Amino acid sequence: MRDVLVPLQVDMALPPGGSTLYTTSGTAMGTGWSARLMLPPGADGAALTLALRRELDEIVAQMSHWEPDSLLSRYNHAPAGSWHALPPQCFDVADYALRVHDDSGGAYDPAGGQLVNLWGFGATRRYDQAGFHAPDAAAIGAVLAQRGARQPLLDRATRRLLQPGGALLDFSSVAKGYAVDCMARCLEQRSVRHYVVEAGGELRGAGVKANGEPWWVEIEAVPDAGGSATQAVVALHGLAIATSGDYRRYYRHGARRAAHTLDPRSGYPVDNGLASVTVLAPTCMAADALSTALTVLGPDEGLAFAEARAIAARFLARAPGGLVDTASSAWRALLQ
Repeated sequence: MRDVLVPLQVDMALPPGGSTLYTTSGTAMGTGWSARLMLPPGADGAALTLALRRELDEIVAQMSHWEPDSLLSRYNHAPAGSWHALPPQCFDVADYALRVHDDSGGAYDPAGGQLVNLWGFGATRRYDQAGFHAPDAAAIGAVLAQRGARQPLLDRATRRLLQPGGALLDFSSVAKGYAVDCMARCLEQRSVRHYVVEAGGELRGAGVKANGEPWWVEIEAVPDAGGSATQAVVALHGLAIATSGDYRRYYRHGARRAAHTLDPRSGYPVDNGLASVTVLAPTCMAADALSTALTVLGPDEGLAFAEARAIAARFLARAPGGLVDTASSAWRALLQ
């Protein structure tokens, strides 16, 4: 048995006659990306692939914390009191990420780069490199003590971002989702309306295949849970999906699993029992950021947050007998 989720509104329009299935893929942002689409007659698949690559390259140039010359890296090393004009892509991401930060009471923090580095999940001093050791309470406390003073300020009217001094932005929990949205927009601007695009496991889809079937996607399972949760598939028809899981990047810190999702309020990796949170949303940027925010909030507070905002979210929590599966009302409304 498995759950089947279908959007509440479905557009039954088929791809143009003579359309063919076209698949393309590549690497960007340290991960793989792919696109499957119904290529209209006369459209150039190679040109579409090039356009998608250019979109992703621009996102890397602006928002990668791995590239020392990216806009984000330059901001992170800029002097205190400096203002930085943001191009449209970076502004969109910063604007949304800071709104989720405020809405979640700081459970989601795009300026948490200091903690990310401290726990070995940043671009340097990686947890999987020789000589790494987990931070002690004093080091964590020192970062938390500066948290308030290191919050960036976004002037939305002028689209400028203030570097207060020492703020380290890390968009890794939102930029991939935004990249997927950019891929979708790139295709739609070129009259491709039937597609599914993906980057690093985050997906967005629209339209249908030639036979009228939607783009069915299996929701990511927890690999180390023994298959105890109900499998689920979703019709990515005007929807995006993202999953945050404690099994993706982690190491053992004593008896605890130090997962890459950190609670910026405590300074420690999340330890609330959640194995994964999956979010369905109209945009992948929202699904990406919200799945992280809900993971930090935990199974109870996170569910209440999702219910209050009509977020379609599924929570899988670890328990002695397997996984406990809980979903918001908006998620259950999609079940067929």
